[in-house]
Parts: sequence; structure tokens; C-alpha cells
Amino acid sequence: MDSNLSRRLTVVCLLSACALLAIIAAACGRGAAPADAVGGGAIDIGSRLELFVDDFLVERMTGTTLCLQHPVSRDVAIVFDAPWEGNTSTYVTVFKDGDIVRMYYRGSDYDPATEKHSGQNVCYAECRDGLRFEKPALGLFDFAGSKKNNIVWQGIGAHNFAPFKDGNPGCPPGERYKAVASEGDKLYAFKSADGLRWALLRPEPVITGYPFDSQNLAFWDADRGKYLEFHRDFKNKQVRDIMFGSSEDFLNWTKPEWLDYGDAPPEHLYTNAVTPYFRAPHILVGFPKRFMPDRTAGGHKLPGVSDGVFMSSRDGLHWKRWQEAFLRPGLQKERWVNRNNMIAWGLIQTASFFPGAPDEISLYSSEGYYVKDARLRRHTLRMDGFVALHAGAGGGELVTKPLVFSGRDLVLNYSTSAAGSVRVEVQDEQGQPIPGFGLTDAREIYGDDIEFVVPWKAGASLVSLAGKPVRLRFVMKDADLYSIRFK
Repeated sequence: MDSNLSRRLTVVCLLSACALLAIIAAACGRGAAPADAVGGGAIDIGSRLELFVDDFLVERMTGTTLCLQHPVSRDVAIVFDAPWEGNTSTYVTVFKDGDIVRMYYRGSDYDPATEKHSGQNVCYAECRDGLRFEKPALGLFDFAGSKKNNIVWQGIGAHNFAPFKDGNPGCPPGERYKAVASEGDKLYAFKSADGLRWALLRPEPVITGYPFDSQNLAFWDADRGKYLEFHRDFKNKQVRDIMFGSSEDFLNWTKPEWLDYGDAPPEHLYTNAVTPYFRAPHILVGFPKRFMPDRTAGGHKLPGVSDGVFMSSRDGLHWKRWQEAFLRPGLQKERWVNRNNMIAWGLIQTASFFPGAPDEISLYSSEGYYVKDARLRRHTLRMDGFVALHAGAGGGELVTKPLVFSGRDLVLNYSTSAAGSVRVEVQDEQGQPIPGFGLTDAREIYGDDIEFVVPWKAGASLVSLAGKPVRLRFVMKDADLYSIRFK
């Protein structure tokens, strides 16, 4: 046989084989599938809570938008007015621990006359309701000849000590509380049995080689079964940014990677405040302090103004970061001073500001930095209320990607005006209404609720559809939808 003809026949056979394999793979649904996908590419959400903080569930939107929400300012949670604290007290951590809410922060002060900072102390406060924190006299460390203070650590790492309670089932009792803190370009790990008496986990640092002069943090991520850490570095040696790593044992960490924000532009991110959302821990939320170094306001000689921004992730590496501010400085003049509006690390579920209303989320941010009586103010959001799927008075709709769920009811966290409404249609994977669950079968929903069970006219249950790929179609008018869940 002619050698050229032989080569041509070989190529044809190979191409035919590849085409056949591609057809078989497509028919069997063996192509690359997204995370949480099941056969056919549907997303298995089971009975977990899903928030509209990104477009993870979104197939298409018409007349609706994902709209960033904003916290409401409430009362002052704590004032840093003790002699061992001062006007540069910052880097606050809060977390719920049984019946109490714990708070840790750096106590320090700045003298504008000498332009010098006082010594730094790690301080502790607590409360039961998340509203007003008290400073217990612990008797652990000396300050000015007395141990009648709330200091829990002095020395290495006091600049940015960031503790957490370790939820790792294999954690030894003597290490139930852990922390990270830096000294120069070295990040150290700490341990405690009670959250008050601390020691180095080992003498050597666990991560080295980065400018850790910010609130770096780490925590046990139960959803992923590992420790995560987020720290500050300078990207391209110019822009403050955030790096991410993980560990199986809290001592040996993966090589840090820069967070990926998609098409969001570079901005100075001073802190990160990343945490699993307590109602949906598979979703990470972060509240970086965005720093604008070239702007001056508030009448202070040091340049720079800040606000709080919001971001979310499902893997710790890839993030949806909103350019719009989540927390603006507002009308208080001192919040326009350098390094204010730093959102503390941690979210707390608290009783509503309005008696009888559902619990809400409390978060905390700094004000009065560089000013006398630096303090931490509490702000609140409705539960799950970071971002809303919003439709105006003209109406709009959203259709989800194919989903697989478990349960018998669809539960919404939603809000409408008195004239607004939400209707829900359940479709098959191809987008056709399922009998009994079409738009004409859906009851018009209006009101404001964080746990509303969707009814259909025939009183039908969704249990027969559990485990099968379906789509949800939300038809809305002057309404917001924050989260969904099947139960």
C-alpha cells in the first residue's frame, strides 16, 4: 500500500475513534462536571441552605439583579478606654462559645504629640447577648504594677493575635483554642485549653516570608475537613492583598496562593475577616477593610480612608468581591479618619433590634481609631441578608440551573412590599412546568419572613420530586429573595 495513503487512513481511523469516544462520553454524561454536580450536571444541594451571594445557582435572570445589602448601625459594643488599651486598639475577633460570646483585641495607644505607640497587649472581653461586652479582671498579666486587668497575652504576636475555637474532632483538649499571630515576617501558632491562658504551639513559626502586619487569621473548616489560613501580603510589592493556604495539622501549611477575584480590579485590602457563614458553612464570607491611601478626610493629618467590602467563595480561592461598599464610613466624622471601619472577624446571631422579630446577624466595626475613646460599634443584617435577588416594581424572574434536593418543602427567606409578590414554579430539567407545580398552581406570596414554606394551590408536597433534577423559576415583583432551602 502507498505509504501516504496508509498514513491518511490511520489519521481517519484515529479521528473516528476520538469522535466516537466523545459521543459516548456525551451520551453518558461523563464530561467535566462542576462541584456538587450529579449525573446530568445537576447541582446536588440536598437540604442545605443556599444564598444568592453569587450566581452559583443562576441559569438566567430577566428583570432581576443580585443586589448587595448593607448593615444597619446600632449601639456601641465596647469602648477601649482602659489604661492598657487606647485609641489604636484594633484587630478584633469575636465568636460564640457555648453560652458566651468571646472577644479578643489588641490594646494599644498612640500619642499624637510624640507620634509613638504604647506597648501592645492582647485583651479579652465577653458577654452573653452579643450586645455589650464586659472586661473581666483576670489576674494573668501585670500592667503598671497590677494584674487587675483583662490582658490574656503579652510579648511575641501581641500586635495581631487572632484566636478561634478549634472544632476539629481530633483536637487535643489542651489545644481546644488556637490562634495565629506574627512577629516580623514570621507567623506563629498558639494554643490554649480555656481561651485565656495561652502558649506557643511550638517555638518555630508555621509560615514565614510574608509581611504579616495585619489581622491574619486561621480556623478549622468543618465542611472541608482542614484548617484554612488567610494572611496579608503586597501583590507585585505594591497593593495590599490576601493570600490563602490550608493545613491538615495546623503546623504544616500549603504554599500560599493569591485569592482570585475574577474581573474585580486591584484594591488595597487591609484585612480580610473571612469566616464560614454559620448557617451555610460551605459558603465562606469575607469583609475586607478597603484602604484608599491617597485620600484624606476627617481632619486628621495621616492620609487614608477606609470602608468595608463584602466577598464570598465556595472553595477559599475563587471569590466574588463586590466593588460597591458594604459598610460606608457614614456621617460620623471620626469614621473618615485613617484606618477606621475595620470589620471584626466573626459573625454573631443576636436577638432582633425589634421585639418579636426573628434573630439577626451582628457584626462589629471600629471607629474612633486615632481619636480618644476608640470603640467598636455593632451593626446588624437580617439573617442571610448579605445579597438579595431583587426585582423592582416592574417585575422580573430568575430560573435556576438544574438542582437535586432532599426534603418535602421549599423554604424561602424573602421580603416584599405591600404591593409586591413572589411566585415559584418547579420545572423539569428541560424547563417545562411540572404538573401541580406550575406558575398557575403557585400561590402568590407576599410579606417578610426568613423561614417561609412555599404553598401550592393543590397542597402538593415536593417529596415525589426529591432526588430528581428540577429547576426553580421565581417570578417576583418589588421583592427580595435572600436564600432558599429544601426541608
